[in-house]
Formats: sequence, structure tokens, C-alpha cells
Amino acid sequence: MENLFHVIPAGFFNCLSGGSNKEIYSDCIQIIYEQYDREISYRIARSHIRDAVAAYLLENHVDYIEGEEENSSGKNYNELANSVIRRFCSKDVGWLEEDNDDATYEKHIIMTEQGILLAEFLQQLKKPEREEFSSYIYNIYHVLRSEEQWSRDPYVDGLKNIYRNAKWLSKALKRLATFIKKIIERMVQEESLESLTENVLEYCEGDFIREYARLIKQQNIHIYRSFIRSKLEAMRGDGELFELLVIGCAMEEGVTEEAAEEQVADMIERTKGFLSEDYDRIMRDIKHKINVYLQIAIGRARFLRNREADVRGSVEQTIRYIAEEMEALGWKKEIPEEMRSLFLLERNEFIDTGSVRFPRKAQTVRKETFAGLEEMTAEDLKRAREAHEREACNPYSKEKMKAYLEHSMGTERRIHSEQLSMESKRDLLCALSAVAYGEENGYEVEPEEGYLEVNQMLLRRFQIKRGERP
Repeated sequence: MENLFHVIPAGFFNCLSGGSNKEIYSDCIQIIYEQYDREISYRIARSHIRDAVAAYLLENHVDYIEGEEENSSGKNYNELANSVIRRFCSKDVGWLEEDNDDATYEKHIIMTEQGILLAEFLQQLKKPEREEFSSYIYNIYHVLRSEEQWSRDPYVDGLKNIYRNAKWLSKALKRLATFIKKIIERMVQEESLESLTENVLEYCEGDFIREYARLIKQQNIHIYRSFIRSKLEAMRGDGELFELLVIGCAMEEGVTEEAAEEQVADMIERTKGFLSEDYDRIMRDIKHKINVYLQIAIGRARFLRNREADVRGSVEQTIRYIAEEMEALGWKKEIPEEMRSLFLLERNEFIDTGSVRFPRKAQTVRKETFAGLEEMTAEDLKRAREAHEREACNPYSKEKMKAYLEHSMGTERRIHSEQLSMESKRDLLCALSAVAYGEENGYEVEPEEGYLEVNQMLLRRFQIKRGERP
């Protein structure tokens, strides 16, 4: 593996490593990068770059940078800007390069490749761009659907493009699943109910929640997944196409055909695996975290609401203050006479069932108690026993239903529903109970076509046959 510091200059990060100048240098490289937005290349006249940096120094009242050449004639921001540009163009830093135009001999400033990447990285750290997750899924679907666009080079324009989009989507969703906690923690950090409510509303109406909604609704992967999977499997199963993919991979990546074949197969399987299983696992994790942290936000809102200076909060604070004062004065048992006019405890006109409070802990019996028992006569015991027997008797038990079927079937091996007596309510309940316990009693119950109307009920026709004896 090639060492990073063999690629970039030795002092590439020195301007950002510490000291009082790091913020100025960071802002200056981003301002220089912004000057190229409307240009056709990263090459601009030096005077233009100098003026942009000087304007920044003037607006922020930066008239001295430690380590740069100090202007003895006063605040000359152009000279200070030139000093910053020379620092960025030095071989130790290597963010910029200076070049002369062959026709006009005018000096130009060119951003190096590493300088461009650094400026973009600083911008991403300062204000990360919100990614359009659903676009990755649609790009994969569109590429696979438009075979004519990649038929000339199936590997570069087809499989590699698909694999790249799947990998980007995987990375984006993993970042979201990892850092969504911080997104919602920022939302619930406020100390007042109003600011918390504003943050929650802003979150619900913000870019993230709209993009997440598109990902699970309009651009839901389930709409495209079966098509994408079938196309990827077709790529793997089509011998001619797979051979073209292997040849393209070998030429593009500079590897042998054996290595290319393994790499192409791995790209297809990893793309399928991500879209089929990993995607669902990541989305379930994101949904779970959203639910958990929103519940935290709701709990915090309730906490802040109870602490707010509303009527309920004022009453709670007043009672707490009075209790503290009473305890401080030694009045622990009852309210003093001079305070009783503050409370109307004797008037219960506002008490309702919602006012009843049950104890949190069950009271334990600390003293033994004795209760007199009435001795039952033999007649009382007989009547109680008969009552219990009547209540315990189940006329439709499993054993009785087995005897009922054996009696109804006799020597026959099967019986149809029309052959069972269902004239009375008791007969109907016996038939239904016999069906319910049929399998447990060793019978097979098979539904048949059509219905029976008995006792104002519509029943499916059935037959019961004896099971095979072991």
C-alpha cells in the first residue's frame, strides 16, 4: 500500500495543524475554490484570486497573519493576500500552482488536484450535502432497463456503474444509520418547550425526513428489486454477456482473465446481496432508531411542559414551597391556622373517579386476625358437592364426543354431516364438538363442497372418517 505522504507534499496539512492562522487559511482556500465555480477550469488570473482573498481579509479585519510578511507601510491587504497565495503555492504546501500565460504573459493561479480535494473536504465538513438516496436505486434500475446504452461496453457502462451506485447507496445509508442519533440529539437539546417544538417541526418538514419518505414510498426498493435481481441473474447466466464482462474487467482493471472472472462474479453477487438483504437490515435499523429517539423527544417535551410556568407548574411550585417552609418551621403534622384559608380541603365538589389514587405498594398484614367460621351440616355439604359437580360436568368433553361418534358411526368407517342429527340445539353442539375434537380422538375431518342450513345457522358440509389404526 502506497504511503499517503509519498503522494502529497510534506507540509500539506501544516497550515491547518494549529496556531492562530488555521481558521484564516481554511477560509482562504475555500474562498479561492469558490472563485472557480463559473470558470471552465481551475485556472484564473492571479489578480482575481488576490482581490478575492484581500476582500475576505478586509471584511474580517485581518491585518496581520503570524509568520507572513508584515507590511511596514500599514494595512495593505493586497500584499497580505499575495503573501497567503505565495504560502499556498510553496512546494511544502502545494495547494496552488502559479503559471504564466504564453500569449499575454499574465500570471495565473491553478488549483492542484490535492488542493481541490482538500477544499471540497473542508466544505463537506462545514456543511455536508444532503444525499438523494433514492437516486441511487433509480440509477441502477435505469441502467439495467436501458441495455442499448451499455451494450458496447457492458462492464464499464453497465456492471461497474451498477456496482458503484449500489456501493454509494450502501455507504450513504450506513452513515445515516450511524449518525442519525446525532441528528435527533441536536433536535432535542433545547431547554424550552417552544424551541423544542420548533426543532421537531423543522425536523419533520426538513430535507432528511422528506428524503427518507421518498426512499420508503415513491422510490421504495420493493418497486424495482425483482426487476434488478432478475437482470443481474441474467447477466450471470448469459454465457456470452458474462464473457464480455470478464474481458472488459480484465482490460479496465489490468488483471488476468481468471481474476477478472472472479471479480465480476463477486460484483454481481455483492450487489444482489446488498439490495436483497443488507438494504432491509439497514432500513430496519434506521427506522428503529428514528422511533427510539422520537420517543425520547416526546418524553423530553412532556418533561419541559411540566416544568413550564403554566398554572399546573405554579401550583406545584407553591405547594412545594409551602411544604418546605412548614418543615423548616417544624409544622409537620397539620397546616397552621393562618394557612388554612389558602386551601378548601373540606369541599369535595371537584372530586371524581379520576381523583382516586391507588397505593403503589400493596399493604402487608402485620397483625394476626381471627374470623369466626360457620360449621356446615351434612345436608349443606351434600348440596354444595352436587352444585360443584353440576358446574364441573361438561356434556361436550373430548371423551363424551368420542363415545358420541362411535355410537353414531356404528360399524361404518365414515359418516357425512347429513347423517348426524342436528334437529335440536344440543344435537348441533354435539356435532360441532365432535368435529372440534375429531383429530384428538383419532378421526379425520374433511370439508366438502356446499353448506347446510340448520337451526338458522349455515354450516360447511363435512365428513368424518376413522383414522388409520397403528
